[in-house]
Amino acid sequence: MGELLDGRYELGAVIGRGGMADVHRATDVRLRREVAVKLFRSGAERSSGEARLLAALSHPALVKIFDAAPEHDRPYLVMQLVEGPTLRHRLDSGGALRPQHAARVGARLADALACVHAHGIVHRDVKPANILLDDAGGCFLTDFGIARALGSARLTITGHCVGTAAYLAPEQLRGEAVGPPADIYALGLVLLECLTGSPEYDGADLEAAIARLNRRPRLPGWLPPVWTAALAAMTADDPAHRPSAADCAQRLAAAALWSGKPTQTRPPWRRAEHTQRMEPVSTQRLQPVGS
Repeated sequence: MGELLDGRYELGAVIGRGGMADVHRATDVRLRREVAVKLFRSGAERSSGEARLLAALSHPALVKIFDAAPEHDRPYLVMQLVEGPTLRHRLDSGGALRPQHAARVGARLADALACVHAHGIVHRDVKPANILLDDAGGCFLTDFGIARALGSARLTITGHCVGTAAYLAPEQLRGEAVGPPADIYALGLVLLECLTGSPEYDGADLEAAIARLNRRPRLPGWLPPVWTAALAAMTADDPAHRPSAADCAQRLAAAALWSGKPTQTRPPWRRAEHTQRMEPVSTQRLQPVGS
C-alpha cells in the first residue's frame, strides 16, 4: 500500500515530473476511483493559482480538477487521470503524425484554447510535454502552472521569461506583452513538429531563441495549401496578425477533412531526434511584472 495523503488519496507510481511538482497515479479511496495527484515540492502559491484557474474552466480537452490542498504542508492538486502518453513521448517514440491525425489533435486543442482565452487566461507553455493523449484517441492540454490572467503577464527585460524555449512566441523573447496570440504561435509550432517529426527551433535554449528572432518557421513544400495557410497565419511574427483560437479550430477542422495528395513528395515518416528541452527557463532574464 502506498502513502495515504490526507487519509484519502493513496499515492502510486510517479507518472510525470516537472520543475515544481511530481504527478502520481493515485486512488481516491473514498470514491474508489483512479486519479492523478500533482504533488508540489515547495510553495503553495503556485498550486493555489493553478487550482483557481482550472476551476473556472470546463472543456473536454482540459484535464478536470477534483480537489486541491494549497495550504497543506505538501500542496497538491487532484486531477482527472488520463491513460496514455504525452505528445512529447509519442513524437519521440513514433515519429511524425499523419496530417489528418495532426489536424484533429490541433482542432481539439485550439477549441480548448478558445475556452481558456474566453475566460481571460493565457496558458503560456503550450508544448508537446503538456499535451496528453488517451487510449481513445483524444488529447488534453495540461499544466496551467505558469498560466496568467490577462493583464498580469506583461514581461520586461528586468526579470525572467516564463515558458519553454523551443515554443516561445517572438513577443515573449522580445519582452513584450503576452496574450492569447502567444498560445496560438506555440500551438502552430507544436503542429508543425507533429507533421515533420522534429522541433522547428531545435538545440539549446539560446540557440532556439536566436533562430526564432531571425527567421520564420520553415513550412515544408509537401504540405497542402490548407495546412500551409493555417500554419503561416498561426506563426505570424506580429501577434496582431495571428488568428483567434476559435478561427484556428475551424481551419484545422478543414485540414482534417483534406484527402488530396501532397503538392510535393514528403520525406519518409521518421522518428524525431531527441533535443535539449527545458522547464520554464529563459534565454534572457525576463520576468512577469505584478505576479
